[in-house]
Amino acid sequence: MERKTLSPLTLGVDCGGGGIKATVLDANSRQLAPALREPVPYPLPPHKLISIVADMAEQLPAADRITLGMPGMIRHGTVVHTPHYICRSGPRTKPVPELVAQWQDFDMAAALEERFGAPALVLNDAEVAAAGVVTGEGLEFFMTLGTGLGTALVDNGVLSPHLEISHAPMRWGLTFDDVLGEHERRRLGDSAWSRRVLRAIELLFPVLRWDTLYIGGGNASRITPVIRSRIDDVTFVPNTAGMSSGVQAWSLFNESD
Repeated sequence: MERKTLSPLTLGVDCGGGGIKATVLDANSRQLAPALREPVPYPLPPHKLISIVADMAEQLPAADRITLGMPGMIRHGTVVHTPHYICRSGPRTKPVPELVAQWQDFDMAAALEERFGAPALVLNDAEVAAAGVVTGEGLEFFMTLGTGLGTALVDNGVLSPHLEISHAPMRWGLTFDDVLGEHERRRLGDSAWSRRVLRAIELLFPVLRWDTLYIGGGNASRITPVIRSRIDDVTFVPNTAGMSSGVQAWSLFNESD
């Protein structure tokens, strides 16, 4: 028997440093079409990202609203800072002053609503992913490992103001992003890189004192079994969470509720 499609339908978009993924979800978070993926073209001004999302949406069922997660500091749907899309040729390449200016204080939520004629919720990508897995009990810390480090902090179901922990110093004058990013995983190999992940968790716990830890992102699966066994009380989350959690993000984190 075919299951009934429940409204509203949500276009879930997960924007990373290397790729943009999108699908449409019904009110029960059931995926209504195969997920699409497009590589991120660089340089990437805001209007180009919106056009990519629009092109992907045309290949998917019509949606009633949009959830978009992207890297960086997002406040009330406005981009305060994004680390990758301001660069000329991709993550860790030279920032372009014109792109920095275009992205700074860009109201992505308003721009999406104007383009699609539908409500839009724009959050940091780790925050969207967290929405689908947190329980709403205690202080829950979600970290994603991919191009860099993404984080979200949820206190009894309430999203805390975003902190760019990835930009904080970790060691040797380098940030968490510098030490844990995909570029270092490739250079070091999974074993040495996994030890760095464990060290990062050990450094962050005294600062945040979370009750529950979640680890997701494309590189979560790269953490070696030996290191996994040494991380206390952790839940590993599939990399699809950034896209599939678009429905829960509205009920948990929509500021207009």
